[in-house]
Amino acid sequence: MGDDKDLKNGHKEDDYEKYCYLCRRPESKAGKLIYMPNSINICQECMQKTFDSFSGSNMQFMDLSNMPNMNMNQFTPVDDIPKKQKVKKKKEKEKKQEEPELTLSTIPAPHEMKAQLDEYVIGQDYAKKVISVAVYNHYKRVLTDSMDDIEIEKSNMLMVGPTGSGKTYLVKTIARILNVPLAITDATTLTEAGYIGDDVESVLSKLLAAADNDVEKAERGIIFIDEIDKIAKKRNTNSRDVSGEAVQQGLLKILEGAEVEVPVGAGSKNAMVPLTTINTRNILFICGGAFPDIEDIIKSRLNKQSSIGFRADLKDKYDKDDNLLLKVTVEDLRDFGMIPEFLGRLPVLFALQSLDEEMMVQILKEPKNAILKQYQKLLSLDGVELRFDDTAYHAIAKRALEKKTGARALRAIIEEFMLDIMYQIPRDDNIGRVTITGDYIEGTGGPLLEMRGVLALEQE
Repeated sequence: MGDDKDLKNGHKEDDYEKYCYLCRRPESKAGKLIYMPNSINICQECMQKTFDSFSGSNMQFMDLSNMPNMNMNQFTPVDDIPKKQKVKKKKEKEKKQEEPELTLSTIPAPHEMKAQLDEYVIGQDYAKKVISVAVYNHYKRVLTDSMDDIEIEKSNMLMVGPTGSGKTYLVKTIARILNVPLAITDATTLTEAGYIGDDVESVLSKLLAAADNDVEKAERGIIFIDEIDKIAKKRNTNSRDVSGEAVQQGLLKILEGAEVEVPVGAGSKNAMVPLTTINTRNILFICGGAFPDIEDIIKSRLNKQSSIGFRADLKDKYDKDDNLLLKVTVEDLRDFGMIPEFLGRLPVLFALQSLDEEMMVQILKEPKNAILKQYQKLLSLDGVELRFDDTAYHAIAKRALEKKTGARALRAIIEEFMLDIMYQIPRDDNIGRVTITGDYIEGTGGPLLEMRGVLALEQE
């Protein structure tokens, strides 16, 4: 019967640990469990405390510490707990036989990582170089794990960049290249422990879920905390800053490396959720944010030299600098509202460029999974060829720049003008080729349609 149940669930129950019904600790932490009827398991410590708490009478109970193998129901069925709330057991023998997913011999060198990033991310050469070197050094440190007298610190990263410049996409691509678990979370929902919202430990819960509840796999993963600028210190407020500085303080120990109790399969700790311990020492943290209006802080710092005289800088010297963010420093971020202790745990700081028209055109044409290539693939399944002329590329890029939401604007624009085409093509089997022009994008013309018969004559 047990084997049938294992096959039905799609996983072996023996791969997951049982946990104490009272303290929610897994068997590896709480010690040998006492199996009770109705699939209830209790650790010896909790059972002893329960006996001790019975009234103030002088009743004497057995000492469970001398009976480590006590089992009140040898044939109790396995715990009927959802898979997402079970922790995988650590199997030493299997680990020695199986080669780890990432080893010193298989980890790509920084130039190889950047070359693979180039296939998906347009521009941002400096950012790609920085993240490739930092990730390479981090995993060299994790995989050797033999620091001797010299202990290498973690290379957590903080990236600053305008919305739609590719912060999240960079992290997703690097995690796919390395084949490590990745958890993407949003700092806007985080609050201080005890208040409504997510605790800082919830970011680790997401990573554990991404690693299929395998603690050792999760401890080598990457966590990307987006919108990190939203937890800056609040100014001119008399209320408690539970979603700003308090969250930065709560993240300190996790960023640096500590053993943290994490709820399994849930966002917050409660009495009905089992807990497991994750060591964050080898988890790579990457934080990203747009940091709106930080340009004003950068300008004020750069303009401190402005004065009256022949060598004075013009106060509007940096007003039209689209890549002012590239000059960001730790001091600017501290003035923005990030506390020094938090910034000190993110030693790798770099900024991403804002996108110009030429970069937008490249994003449309060059990446392996460019959105226009996706539409060409969709229409090719209907036997229709989709083309774009140069005027169309530039028309789309100009409209996207006007929206000021970065590369995200491209998808919205393309969805808009492709709607009628995607609707009409399946209705007419005679259409063989569609060419999108700049006039169609600007609303002054239509797409060029060519029939299958005409195309067949051209090929002959």
